[in-house]
Amino acid sequence: MRSVIDILDLSKTEIDELIAVAEDIIKNPAKYSEKCRGKKLATLFFEPSTRTRLSFESAMYELGGNVIGFSSAQTSSASKGESVADTAKVISCYADIIAMRHPKEGAPYVASKNASIPVINAGDGGHNHPTQTLADLLTIKREKGTLNGYTIGFCGDLKFGRTVHSLISALSRYENINVVLISPDELKLPDYIKKGVLDKNGMPYTETTDLESVIPTLDVLYMTRVQGERFFSEEEYLRLRDSYILTPEKLENAKSDLAILHPLPRVNEISVKIDNDKRACYFKQVLNGKYMRMALILKLLKEAGSI
Repeated sequence: MRSVIDILDLSKTEIDELIAVAEDIIKNPAKYSEKCRGKKLATLFFEPSTRTRLSFESAMYELGGNVIGFSSAQTSSASKGESVADTAKVISCYADIIAMRHPKEGAPYVASKNASIPVINAGDGGHNHPTQTLADLLTIKREKGTLNGYTIGFCGDLKFGRTVHSLISALSRYENINVVLISPDELKLPDYIKKGVLDKNGMPYTETTDLESVIPTLDVLYMTRVQGERFFSEEEYLRLRDSYILTPEKLENAKSDLAILHPLPRVNEISVKIDNDKRACYFKQVLNGKYMRMALILKLLKEAGSI
């Protein structure tokens, strides 16, 4: 059974095909409105979420399907001690496809090995978030016209940021991309990503703690929040949470066609004054996420022979 746990579970060709389907959905929504009639998506969210859970649900409804599931571990049998493996087996009796978010790295992988239906990783701890990456890729493609040949800056929490890790892995398949890593020393990109993805694929990158010095060179800026839920020490979180705040003043020297992305939720790392700037793409990114999840649901259900 085909599942998507890591963005690298999808080939570059498959990602490009998903983007093409998503763009067709945008142009011809009525063509897809009955594609999943009679099918059920189970959203198993063991960790809080607004955008990802509702995006998956909206995606399935707009494909003509239905949704079952839960939005917190407390409302599931996990609160009684049920294992992820058993949950996956149980839900396989009720639904055609699963979207799972879990605070523990590897939980969706365990689910995929025990389910008899496709499982989509909707975020596991600080590890992976492949469908957010698909949303990011569609946004970059629509804003820049290509997924090759630009400079992208990742700013903020690069240590725990699963969206950053997934996107860098995906971009390693494309050509002539220069990466700029902007973070405090305590939140640098992990070595296993630098060595296993950037170095391994020959992607040039630089590291800095100074956003303003590099912003004029960027074509895409990917902002992230400092994730308090990943810290063991509240004191350390409070010290680092306001490391980078993007303001109109900091954009004065940025390119006029800079694309500003953020996986959301935003806390205060992007001033609300930027929301009306034509370079702000983070709410477009939310909408693009729905279209890419629609495309992925279609792909996995077709491969499973369900539609």
